[in-house]
Amino acid sequence: MPKVKTNSGAKKRFSFTGTGKIKRHHAYHSHILTKKTKKQKRNLDHQTLVDRTNLKQVRDLLNLR
Repeated sequence: MPKVKTNSGAKKRFSFTGTGKIKRHHAYHSHILTKKTKKQKRNLDHQTLVDRTNLKQVRDLLNLR
């Protein structure tokens, strides 16, 4: 049976906390920033945890079972 490869895009986008939860970056912080307020851009700059509804999808991409 061949080795199951981790999705290369996913391994660049997600990281782990010390307790094993999966962290992600906020979207909408890469371009068209002139129309967004300072507060909006500041809040998008932080990392957050992956929602439980998307956890299975992300774990499948990272080959975590």
